[in-house]
Amino acid sequence: MRFLVCLAGAALILATPAAAKTVAILQGLDKITARISRIEAPVDSPVRFGTLTILVRACHKRPPEEPPESAAFLEIEEMRPGDTATRPLFSGWMFASSPALSAIEHPVYDIGVLDCVENPEGEGPQKAE
Repeated sequence: MRFLVCLAGAALILATPAAAKTVAILQGLDKITARISRIEAPVDSPVRFGTLTILVRACHKRPPEEPPESAAFLEIEEMRPGDTATRPLFSGWMFASSPALSAIEHPVYDIGVLDCVENPEGEGPQKAE
C-alpha cells in the first residue's frame, strides 16, 4: 500500500509541469546528538552525512502558480567503520510535503527533502559534516 501511495505521488509530481533543478536541499538529523544539518546535494554527485552516502538522481519543483511541492529521487547507502562495501538503505522518491511517506529506516539518521534549487553560478555545493 505504501508503495502505491509513493508511486501515485511520483506520478503526480511528474505529471505537472515541474521544473528539473540541479541541487536538492536536504535536511539531515543525527538522532544521537540531536544535530540538524542542511545538506546541499547536487544531482548525480554523492555527498556524505555521517556514515551515509546520498546520491540525488533527480530533483523537481512545481512552478510558483501550482501548490508547492518538491520531490527528489534519492539513493542512500551506508558504509560503517571497518566495512569495505556499502549497504543500500533507500532508493526512491522523497517529497518535501510528506516526509513520512517514504522515510529511510535507520537507527541513527533521518534524511528529508526541503527544496530543489538551481545552483548559483560561482558557488559550490555545501557538504554536510
